[in-house]
Amino acid sequence: MINKHAFLNTYLSHGAAALALSLLLAIAPSSSLAQRVLLDRIVAVVDDDVVLQSELDRRMTEARANAERAGMPIPPADQFKDEILELLVIENLQLQLAERVSIRFDDDTINRVLGNMAANNNMTFEEYVATLEEANVYLQTRDEVRRQMTLQELQRGMVNRRITITDQEIENFLNSETGREVMAADFLVNDMIIPTSETDTPEEIARRRKVAADIVARVRDGAAFNDAAMAAQRSSGIQLEGSSLGWRKANQLPTLFSDIVQRMAIGDIEGPIQAGNGFHVLSLADKRGGTEQMVDQTNIRHIMLAPNEIRDEAQTKAAIDSLRAQIQAGGDFAALARKNSDDASSVVGGGDLDWVNKGGLPREMEVVIDAMEVGELSEPFRTDMGWHIAEVLGRRETDLSREYSRSQAENALRNRKFDLELENWILEIREEAFVELVE
Repeated sequence: MINKHAFLNTYLSHGAAALALSLLLAIAPSSSLAQRVLLDRIVAVVDDDVVLQSELDRRMTEARANAERAGMPIPPADQFKDEILELLVIENLQLQLAERVSIRFDDDTINRVLGNMAANNNMTFEEYVATLEEANVYLQTRDEVRRQMTLQELQRGMVNRRITITDQEIENFLNSETGREVMAADFLVNDMIIPTSETDTPEEIARRRKVAADIVARVRDGAAFNDAAMAAQRSSGIQLEGSSLGWRKANQLPTLFSDIVQRMAIGDIEGPIQAGNGFHVLSLADKRGGTEQMVDQTNIRHIMLAPNEIRDEAQTKAAIDSLRAQIQAGGDFAALARKNSDDASSVVGGGDLDWVNKGGLPREMEVVIDAMEVGELSEPFRTDMGWHIAEVLGRRETDLSREYSRSQAENALRNRKFDLELENWILEIREEAFVELVE
């Protein structure tokens, strides 16, 4: 017997729009619209809406196809039908609630999602759309993506506000073995092996060690890791064995590598490292997570003027030029910001944005700020928000390890609680709803 909640998780909590697409692509329309209208009937009344027979039939077909691909068993026919109908009732309730709280996704947003799906399939957006249209599932796919996104957004908003994470829970998690495992950094390591065998002479082993050392030297002189390895292979005539170890935590790496990798920075190379199968050269391609979090910060203040009904683009540019000239002539930046800036978040503070983490500004603004010296006043520059002038007041590197660790721990605890709270919330809205099944 299949667990009812396996289907609930598949259809209500699944976050992959690609799954929805695969379901749609696997099912060809079986009848014309006229036939569906002719055969349709109401199978359930759900508050202010209804579930139709055609919806139930389509979802049952999709569920069978999905279960077959996943190797999941199908329950007896009557039980299967009841479970799928219950899914539709619960989805209907959520979609009605999403409509009431104005959760909607416009066509541009759906196009961006489809664009990402196209890229994941190594296709252009136009090629992807053409493929869907050829399969007669383009409109169905758009509807499915919109439905999935609506359900996810509603669930995220309604469930997260039910979840409370206390400071004590965070501390307990950080001090637990599980917490330390979750918070540990992940490393992406490339491994190049210069193989040796038991029959190699001492001279041959020394030659192969030199090949490994040559790769390290080339990389440290600026060569790319793979280019250095290929050059060493050509010059030595020794067939090298290279591979990526994939994303791993330190305790998942071979014991011989673990301590070495933890000391490496991204882009570092280490070797030769002698092992039973040869000499290894390691390159740290990337690193993510971990509790150490040093962040570059910049203290910035700015004035922003946005075009509006009484000030067009040219007039706005002239006004920001005038403010810059006043500051250069000795005018008080903070006073001029309080009087003129259209940025409501910083106007009271005289345009001061305080210390901003690298990557925390709009891209167009960050490019300008990164190129400035401390104490420098920028030329006027344009972003999507309007015209700006900015001044860099200071730069620093800050250790945000504790804040980062606590934030990551809170996210991990929230994710743990989410599924249970989602199930509780769904049960509550189901119990409070008016639902009448039509035989």
